[in-house]
Amino acid sequence: MSELRVGLGLDVHPFVDGPEAATQGGQGGAAPGPLVLGGVGFAGERRLSGHSDADALAHALADAILGAAGLGDIGSRFPDTDERFRGADSMLLLADCAGAAAAAGWRLVNADCTVVAERPRIAPAREEMMRRLSERAGGPVHVKATRPEGLGSLGRVEGLCCMAVALLERAGG
Repeated sequence: MSELRVGLGLDVHPFVDGPEAATQGGQGGAAPGPLVLGGVGFAGERRLSGHSDADALAHALADAILGAAGLGDIGSRFPDTDERFRGADSMLLLADCAGAAAAAGWRLVNADCTVVAERPRIAPAREEMMRRLSERAGGPVHVKATRPEGLGSLGRVEGLCCMAVALLERAGG
């Protein structure tokens, strides 16, 4: 019987606007360029605040993989206090986390991710997001979305939340 492990990842980032964006948000201000989720740019959408490119979907998936493999979390691996990761491509960070799990003897069986946001609309980019995330994570990744229906800070479009669950199997198991 194979050894299986489940990991859960969650990431939340606020949206930022205009010239004040560089000084708002968490340690590091706004991510450069357009909103990025699952490695896909959403032109015309508000950016997310973060030290890296603030791809909350890639971050949640990376945390789920690291958690299942017992390798800590993305914040420990890529601290927002380290200038080497300012503006980093989160898909490269995800690939590094998946590689670390593989080096520890684990392979991704599958992952399931949910974006909780009023905006952007995920459906037009969903297939491309799943393709890119699957490539970087080393296994099948499913992406879906739900709206908070106007409730709370997410419903007021102040930010978005991404969740991921990853199932890992001991390699060769």
